[in-house]
Amino acid sequence: MQYAALNGKLVQLASAVVPVMDHGFLYGLGLFETFRTYRGEPYLLERHLERMASGCAELGIPFEVTEDEVADWISRLMEVNQLEDAYVRYTVSAGEAPLGLPSGDYTAPTHIVLAKALPEPSPILYENGKMLQRLSTPRNTPEGEVRFKSLHYMNSILAKRELNRLAQQDQRVQGAEGLQLTREGNVAEGMVSNVFWVREQVLYTPSLSTGILPGITRAVVMEIAAEQGIACKETESPWEELRQADEIFVTGSVAELVPVTTLRDLNGQETTISNGQIGPVTAVLLRMYRKKAGYTS
Repeated sequence: MQYAALNGKLVQLASAVVPVMDHGFLYGLGLFETFRTYRGEPYLLERHLERMASGCAELGIPFEVTEDEVADWISRLMEVNQLEDAYVRYTVSAGEAPLGLPSGDYTAPTHIVLAKALPEPSPILYENGKMLQRLSTPRNTPEGEVRFKSLHYMNSILAKRELNRLAQQDQRVQGAEGLQLTREGNVAEGMVSNVFWVREQVLYTPSLSTGILPGITRAVVMEIAAEQGIACKETESPWEELRQADEIFVTGSVAELVPVTTLRDLNGQETTISNGQIGPVTAVLLRMYRKKAGYTS
């Protein structure tokens, strides 16, 4: 029997429901964070909650829980679900309100924590990398000044459907990450990841001006790069810049840093990156990221 944490209480998953008048359901008014644990401890939880609190403040959703409270919810949820480590999703939905767009702030948000087993680590994936498939579905513009990690996820779902169609046409696309560009044709981000590339020992990543999510792992990677003396530049760059890269990798809180060793364009033309293996800069950044997280296996 699987459980969820609903407003701090453990309930059977089938009973973890929100009312139909919840504006998270009606209008997508809500935010979520996904992250993983290392040795049972949620990694970078403080940063995830800071991003959540900032977004809630802009949306008029009260966010008054503490880091200790959320950590306790996660700990109890993992215990009842018999998980040593977990993929965690923490959602804050706006809560119930009258039908129609809100005229003021919300008062009673719904907090939901879900946890599941982490996917088995694949040494081959981190050595030989994966494919990055360019998509025709453009990245939509952010909701405000900075993109929210919001419940309104339609753009990424449409991108995923496009990727699924490509995978049905060519099995080599199975397991690829989909890359979205801005409407101006600049590299934005993966469907569920931020993107980095290396050229001539300089690390590049799309700037926030492209409308990407300010990823937590993205920020940590940039900090590690600075510590290691690796120059990092935020840019607005076209697809062709990726094809000229020495190394490429994508980042996410659960996946960490995953090397990209194959680029595939809309016509199916493939470009091999870093001779089909993880590059030296990516390897250093991955090792240091795991060291910070306390990952030793």
